[in-house]
Amino acid sequence: MSSIVNLLAGFGPWNWFIFAVVLFTLEMIVPGVHFVWFGVAAVATGALALATGLTWPFQLLAFGAFAVATVFWVRRFARPDASPSDLPDLNARGQQYVGRSVLVEVPIENGRGKVRVGDTIWSAEGPDTPAGARVRVTGARGIVLTVEHAAA
Repeated sequence: MSSIVNLLAGFGPWNWFIFAVVLFTLEMIVPGVHFVWFGVAAVATGALALATGLTWPFQLLAFGAFAVATVFWVRRFARPDASPSDLPDLNARGQQYVGRSVLVEVPIENGRGKVRVGDTIWSAEGPDTPAGARVRVTGARGIVLTVEHAAA
């Protein structure tokens, strides 16, 4: 055990750069963006240790501070909900039909029926309407389209 400690102590601040390479390698193997920010913190700690000659306890504190700082810095700029999409309703298929005029396939009676959208039959809710009439989609709730009478 003491030989491992002596080996690591012999590398000095270069341990942080080795640790950074290990973290960057893990980042390439493991899916997601988890290890890269800790790798950046390890590089910063290694550079600080080379420049100032910090002892190990202070290097560990610096690594912890750099790791927290990089994580919060990235969270500030890399928000997945902040990037606009050119297809915001991609996974909400019913929302894509809002405003569209469709044909009633099964009469809407007591507020429930079916409409044809392209080659697909959708459940629909709305005012009573006979089969073959045109309705306009006003909303979607799950797999049920909300419709109203279409203007002539």
